[in-house]
Amino acid sequence: MTSRHFVTPCAIAGALMISASAVMADDTFTLTIYHTNDLHGRTDAYPALVATLNEARETYGEGLLLDAGDIFSGTLYFNEFQGQDALTFMNLMGYDAFVPGNHEFDLGDPETGHQALAAFFAGADFPILGANLDFSASPEFAERLGESITADPQPGYLYDGMILEHQGERIGIFGLSTQDSDAISSPGQVTIGEYRQAAETMVEAFEAQGVNKIIALTHLGYDSDPSVGNDLLLAEQVEGIDVIIGGHSHTRVAPPTLLTEHWPAPTVIGQAGEYGQHLGVMQVTFDAEGVVQEVSGELLAVDERTPDAAALELLAPYTAAIEALRDEQVGAKAILALPNPRHGQGDALSVRANETALGNLIADGQLHAARKVVPDTLMALQNSGGIREALPQGDITVGDLIAVQPFGNRLTLLEVTGAELLETFEIALTNAPDESGGFLQVSEGTRLTYDSRQPAGERLISLEVNREGAMQAIDPDKTYTVATNNFTAAGGDGHTALGAAHEDGRYTIVGHTDWEMLRDHVVSHGEVFYQPQGRIVDIAQDE
Repeated sequence: MTSRHFVTPCAIAGALMISASAVMADDTFTLTIYHTNDLHGRTDAYPALVATLNEARETYGEGLLLDAGDIFSGTLYFNEFQGQDALTFMNLMGYDAFVPGNHEFDLGDPETGHQALAAFFAGADFPILGANLDFSASPEFAERLGESITADPQPGYLYDGMILEHQGERIGIFGLSTQDSDAISSPGQVTIGEYRQAAETMVEAFEAQGVNKIIALTHLGYDSDPSVGNDLLLAEQVEGIDVIIGGHSHTRVAPPTLLTEHWPAPTVIGQAGEYGQHLGVMQVTFDAEGVVQEVSGELLAVDERTPDAAALELLAPYTAAIEALRDEQVGAKAILALPNPRHGQGDALSVRANETALGNLIADGQLHAARKVVPDTLMALQNSGGIREALPQGDITVGDLIAVQPFGNRLTLLEVTGAELLETFEIALTNAPDESGGFLQVSEGTRLTYDSRQPAGERLISLEVNREGAMQAIDPDKTYTVATNNFTAAGGDGHTALGAAHEDGRYTIVGHTDWEMLRDHVVSHGEVFYQPQGRIVDIAQDE
């Protein structure tokens, strides 16, 4: 997950608010936009969010309601209901448009595609926008494909963009999603094109139809990795976008950012943080030519509102179901808590840069499950980005395990050469000692030694595995069976060496889900006591 931070316009050169005292012409038009992003399965946030929206509409009047993606993944609600719970509340609130985020593709399956996402679209009372998303090769979306740009958007249909008539004005809205999804999720047959070209095409198409008020609904990130694009770059690179409503970076942009230096007409950017903690409100005033004259806005904290009573009633059965699941004990006990440290939380070590006891436990569970199928499986590899929460001390519940591994990834066995395996660990160590979701936790009997001071690609000193009671170095010319999850096996988190083997057909999906393997492993122990064991050693930090 991307970093969480707070941004004001003053933090960026050229990001200025137009003075509220600016002289307005009589033929101006003020558009109100309500926006959310990155709920990540926090279905219990909706009752307060509903109340906040109702209050905002009383204060600011009618406006467009937009969501910038990542409704999926992150909680027991999502694991149990796969987005259908969130859909109940999104339909209740009356969203006007939604752009899929990278996590909407987390349940992508190489055999069955995106069944949960297709069901989410089919049940939506709002259109889905994605100008750089191509769903045409995925048969589960065949009945949901609309035209490129429509002036008559239908609920649950996929469009590049749409034209809405709002208070007598025509508003063009198009969607963009991050190309990061190729590396950090499982889009499968859904292809993600370059964002800039898609945006330029959409602006040109809207302007050709006489639309001069254009909104980009994006899941790119406010100031995320420039190699895959972000909202600041989009505003800089593409002329004609008036407003960008964003997600992905979990950034609280308050008040809205106004960029004036790149084009004759300014661009406004807004984003509302994460987890439904805030409702974004933006009011943008246009002149008769569709040029932004003034902008104001705020993020309304939902915890300051009393949750909507009717929405609480709707939430109750969902919560009852997940609480029953959450509290079910599996028959094992953690003697000590197994933390999940992150640098951004002030920890000296990080699951994404160091061996952890929890990472060891998870990898061992995968190895034991794999060896029941292929006894000669060499090792198990767990991408650290797939470990989301700590395992608390005490009796272990299903809820604890799903919180640790919420994605439901399946065990996959890969046939790789020693050379490919060595390359895989060089990829895993690319950012060390800084964090990377592609950093690999390893199973028992594996010993990885490296030097983070060396250039990327030249850090690995040795990779050894205990075979028949003795540590043996990996032979580049031999072929080995390794276990991992289907996301990493397909090249997720930048693991191109594994992805090439997967593309070559050298894999078998066994079918056990990640948290179920973890459950079986802790049950086999009964009392779980794990610590780091020196499986992964950076000599630069030891000296």
